[in-house]
Amino acid sequence: MSQEIREELVAAGAKVAATGMSPGSSGNISMRDGDHIVISPTGADLAALHVDELSVVDFSGTLLYGPRPSKEFPFHRAFYRRDFDTTAIVHVHSLKATAVSCTTPWSANSAIPPVTPYFVMRVGQTPLIPYADPGDPSQADVIEALEFPFRAALLQNHGSITAGTTIHGAVETAIELEQTCAVLLSLGEKHFQPLDTAAVLRLAERYSSPWTR
Repeated sequence: MSQEIREELVAAGAKVAATGMSPGSSGNISMRDGDHIVISPTGADLAALHVDELSVVDFSGTLLYGPRPSKEFPFHRAFYRRDFDTTAIVHVHSLKATAVSCTTPWSANSAIPPVTPYFVMRVGQTPLIPYADPGDPSQADVIEALEFPFRAALLQNHGSITAGTTIHGAVETAIELEQTCAVLLSLGEKHFQPLDTAAVLRLAERYSSPWTR
């Protein structure tokens, strides 16, 4: 198992924790290493991960090394199965994204409207995945089955999950998603103007961001 991947995951956990998006022992992160997934253990504090104390599982969920993995492993695996280019997943219970996950979604493809260009560029359409108890694999089944592209999702009444081709990318997407949710919540009941369709599609194409026409 790659030492570099272990070190990247530990550093990413520390960065996520430093943002305040994973209070206490909430949240989990992972990276794919070939046919294996390196993931934070169940109940782990992302600020205090150790390279020799990470969980390694195969795609069937069999534990190959380390402590028991996060019970939310199934929806990490769902993202890896959706896109072979995905190599990293970040799941957090951040305040703003969790709050927005409790509200009515903006559309079937995106719980969040295109309120800023950076949301479109860095995150893209973000579906709301219907509620399931933490660790319930049915939620992963929904993620895997959705037919339109996305690299971020809100888990209803739970939090957010973001994917990337690098762990840095997955973390940055999670940060931008949290910022967008903060903007949306700050608007409250005020009427607001989202970006028009032409601008959204132009940005999505220019930055290779997932957004369905």
